[in-house]
Amino acid sequence: MAYDPDLADRIRESLRDEAGLTERRMFGGLAFLIDGNMAACASSQGGLMLRVDPAETPALLARPEARRFEMRGRELNGWLHIDASALTSENALESWLDRGIRYARSLPAK
Repeated sequence: MAYDPDLADRIRESLRDEAGLTERRMFGGLAFLIDGNMAACASSQGGLMLRVDPAETPALLARPEARRFEMRGRELNGWLHIDASALTSENALESWLDRGIRYARSLPAK
């Protein structure tokens, strides 16, 4: 499955004013990076792949739309998949993107 280009456009629009923003094809999707650190990705599995503070992962997993992102059979701490059905409103999308941006900005630039 390819990533959703409409979701990618919505992410791009939401993040257009972020300093240090770049896009790169990664993980079969389209990733959005801040100063070289991935913040979010229009996932090839549908929905949003999101990088968050690993310490926040357990609390975020309590939300029904979130699950750990799995890569090569391994669930990764600090990496979430957000179901597309939970991203229909701009407020919902921006709320998740804010978490990804905040974490990406906390990391050293690459």
